[in-house]
Order: sequence, then structure tokens, then C-alpha cells
Amino acid sequence: MKQIPNLFTLLNLVAGCLAIVCIMQSGLTISADAGGENLVVIPEKIYVASIFIGVAALVDFFDGFIARLLKVPSEIGKQLDSLADTVSFGVAPGMIAYQFLRLAYAQQEGGLDTSTLWLLPAFIIPCAGAYRLARFNIDTTQSHGFKGVPIPAAGLLFASFPLIYWYSGNEFLIKLMLNKWFWYGAILIVSYLMVSTLPMLALKFSGKTAFRKILPFLIVAVVAVVTAIVFGWLAVPAAFIAYVVLSLAFKQES
Repeated sequence: MKQIPNLFTLLNLVAGCLAIVCIMQSGLTISADAGGENLVVIPEKIYVASIFIGVAALVDFFDGFIARLLKVPSEIGKQLDSLADTVSFGVAPGMIAYQFLRLAYAQQEGGLDTSTLWLLPAFIIPCAGAYRLARFNIDTTQSHGFKGVPIPAAGLLFASFPLIYWYSGNEFLIKLMLNKWFWYGAILIVSYLMVSTLPMLALKFSGKTAFRKILPFLIVAVVAVVTAIVFGWLAVPAAFIAYVVLSLAFKQES
């Protein structure tokens, strides 16, 4: 019974691994030209990885919920959760940023010859996420709120970008997703938010939770729903921004 939450945590890890597979090996399409020669095309379908990261986030929520429901929380479960989160919400989103930076440079003349050094900033994301998780694991003051943006929130933000690129149909957004400076900025800002000690709201409520603590989450939900109806997948960045702003505005104690 006590291993059931850990199995959910491992599903989180598996989903993160599948996301990385989709990012790096999206599949092969084999066709033939007029001369009968086989042509192998590797389509860019990074957006499939976004689905797996979303699944990982869902499983990540339920493993803690199940552990509390079955009253079997454990130290190994806590450590296992951090390891899984590093892969699903750190490494996988970092690979998304890496691939989009590669695509951004490919738009430039001679961009295919760009040095890998210019793509390495993408890995600041998993590094920042791992640091944030390690600090969380040894910090006993974050019982009611977080210090720094939680890594799942950052991971879901980056997971939304491929969906915006492929499904928005908006030329401005498509060009934005292929702009290297957008990616450098997003990497630095989100990584900073993760490693910072800024007070962030947490979904940790007691039986007598005040409405003031629930209100910001209701506002984030409304922002997400309204934006989703009007702008589709832009709802994720909108909800992320609303979460950060409202966390700073309400300043819940850690």
C-alpha cells in the first residue's frame, strides 16, 4: 500500500522520459521521389512532448494527494518526487528550449552551422529547477507557501510554447517562437523565478482556510479559462503570469 504513491511518482518520471523521446525523435516518414529513391523526413512534432509533460503534471499532483489519503508519506517518496520532477519539468522543458533555439538559428543564413555553445543556455532551466528542488527538500519553512516558482509551473509554461507555435495560427506568435532573443529571455526570467526566494502561493489549504487564500487561485482559474476560450494555448502563459503577480500581491507566508 505504501508503494502506491511511489508508483505514481515513477509514472511522472516515465512521462518525462517519453516527452524527451518526442523532442529528440519525433518519428520518421518515408516516401519516394519520382526516381523511386526513398526520402526520409523527420517531422518536427515537439508539441507531442507537451502532452506528456501535462500528463506528468497531473500524475505529480495525484501522487502527493494519494500519499496523504492513504496516510503513507515517506522520505523516499519526497526524494523520488524531486528526481522525477527534475526530468519531467526541468530536463524535458530544457530540451524544448534547446530545439526551438536550434530552429531559431536555422532561420538565419548559415544558421545550421551555429555553434552548440549558443544553444547551451537552454540547460539553465533544468539546473535552476534542480537547485530549487534541492533547496525545497532541506527547507522546513515552506509548509504553507513556496519560495520561488515551483518547477512544475515553469515546466508547464515551456510545454505550452510548442502548442502555441503549432496551433495558434497567429503569425506574430509563430515568429516570436522562432526568435532566439525570446527564448534567451524566457530561460533567464523563468530560471531566476525558480531559484529566487520570492513568496509564491501554494495549493495547501487547511480545514479553516480563509477565502483570502483561495481568492488568488480562483482569479488564476478565471484568467486561464477566459484566455483559453479567446486565445487557446496562450492561457498557460497568462495563468503563469497571473500566478506570479498574485503571489507577490497577496504575499502568503512560507
